[in-house]
Amino acid sequence: MCGIAGIFGTGWDAIDLMAMVFTQEHRGPDTRGVYISPGGTAGLGHNRLSILDLSESGRQPMRDASGHRWIVFNGEIYNYLELRRELDGYPFRSQSDTEVLLAAYDRWGEACLDRLVGMFAFLLWDEREQCLFAARDRFGVKPLYYHQRTDGTMLASSEMRALYAGGVPEQANPQAWSSYLTYGLHDHTEQTFSSGILSLPPGHRMTWRAGKLLVERWYDLAERVGPEFDERSVAVVQEEYTALLRESVALRFRSDVPVAINISGGLDSSLLLGLVDTMTQGAGSEVLAFTYTTGDAKYDETPWVEQMLSRTRHRSVESQLHPRDVPSLAVAVQSNADGPFGGLPTLAYAGLFQLARSLGVVVLLDGQGMDEQWAGYDYYGPLAERGASGLGVNAPLQGTRTRALRPECLLPEFRALAEPLLPEERFPDAMRNRQYLDTCFTKLPRALRFNDRVSMRHSTELREPFLDHRLFELALRQPADRKVRDGCHKWMLRRIGAALAPAGVVESPKRPVQTPQREWLAGPLRRWAHECIELAVEEYRGEWLDSAAIAEAWRDFQRGNSDNSFYVWQWINLGLAVQNRVAKIA
Repeated sequence: MCGIAGIFGTGWDAIDLMAMVFTQEHRGPDTRGVYISPGGTAGLGHNRLSILDLSESGRQPMRDASGHRWIVFNGEIYNYLELRRELDGYPFRSQSDTEVLLAAYDRWGEACLDRLVGMFAFLLWDEREQCLFAARDRFGVKPLYYHQRTDGTMLASSEMRALYAGGVPEQANPQAWSSYLTYGLHDHTEQTFSSGILSLPPGHRMTWRAGKLLVERWYDLAERVGPEFDERSVAVVQEEYTALLRESVALRFRSDVPVAINISGGLDSSLLLGLVDTMTQGAGSEVLAFTYTTGDAKYDETPWVEQMLSRTRHRSVESQLHPRDVPSLAVAVQSNADGPFGGLPTLAYAGLFQLARSLGVVVLLDGQGMDEQWAGYDYYGPLAERGASGLGVNAPLQGTRTRALRPECLLPEFRALAEPLLPEERFPDAMRNRQYLDTCFTKLPRALRFNDRVSMRHSTELREPFLDHRLFELALRQPADRKVRDGCHKWMLRRIGAALAPAGVVESPKRPVQTPQREWLAGPLRRWAHECIELAVEEYRGEWLDSAAIAEAWRDFQRGNSDNSFYVWQWINLGLAVQNRVAKIA
């Protein structure tokens, strides 16, 4: 896991490239390296977090056996050992997955992407062809941002602040902020919260040659799944899916540094723990199990966590978030969030990674992705009995009845900039259209950005075993009654979990991410929240925000007239962004 950077074109300075590398040191503190092409057309920079092949042979930028291709790579190719065997005859000089990726490109060209099981973003420069080839993994677990100057020169990096260090102006993108505040949308297109900076979409590749840039899709989930349902028996599908689960977890345990897991009291992380425990056959007792808490009994997941851990010898490590931690932690997380982040749950997660790293843990696994695969959210229930209609455009908030958004608090001219999400219905049924929407445009993309930034902020690698594309493709081929049956969500997944987790965990209903955000913002964090909102209003009064409407909505929230704090956190996040920008100028 690393930070990557590159500049391609003419008229750039090596100092800019070095600044980009230094800015991303938190992503890879072990070593850093730079390659500048002999003609000065390309520069590659790398910050290394050593996970596989800790020797000098695994350093990047890395060249291939021919000597004319160079790569910087962020992520992991989990099936690198299997691919290495297929690439028999290649003169390998290391035991790294990076060199396997180079060899795979040498053998299969761009088609190598289809053979990769992993999370990745990479920049591959061909000195002979004077051409860049870059790609991002199927679901966008690993980020890649880029900016092209008017003269054709392109800069690319893992985080946007590296682009700023390379000379790209930092300017807020009004359209992105309007879409976020109006519809709750972000990370659903190539647009970012910074004008002039684009994100390479998940499952896309790009080539750059002599100032000309081409971006193309290489992976399409809906196309791979197809419109037809899987007509095989439940027993056959269950057996295949369980085997894939076991393989996926086993692949993500490949590491030359300590591995741990993140768990809550929910089905997904409990299933992950069960798989880890059976896979390691008792040796897994050395695998630490991390969970976060907030000290509020109403949101306490520890009874379910304790129930799951009682069957194992794993040591539980608890990271607790207190109200007093929030103000400073929020500023720190915002500084490299590349946009809004997910409130107190993200802050609690950030604290967990900090604790893990302090204990020597470099790699953690978590259970992201099962709700999208198996229709875990409450709003999936009605879709199980509908036709192809009823596809919403926004990301529903789990477990709330009052409105999550307050677009009436925006000025009309600003609100008009917002672009609604109008996705194409790729499947003949409402259930899979919603799953596709959540996976590719709403729920998953934003969660993955949050997760990447808070994990890499403390130089820890987060692996997502359930985001294996083979699991997603198999799950989305299943009919609705295998996902929601008699009001039971994740029906087939619970059948699988019955052999791996206690009944009390397997049978428990889906619970939203548990933190007392609403209570804290109206209580012990009220003054801090008010100050953040005031910062946002002061900056954008008369331009973006209706200050009187926001003041009234904020007072109404403090009276307890809302069962969610999503819109309040949006304003706080905008204020944090303003504070971060002002601090940089100062």
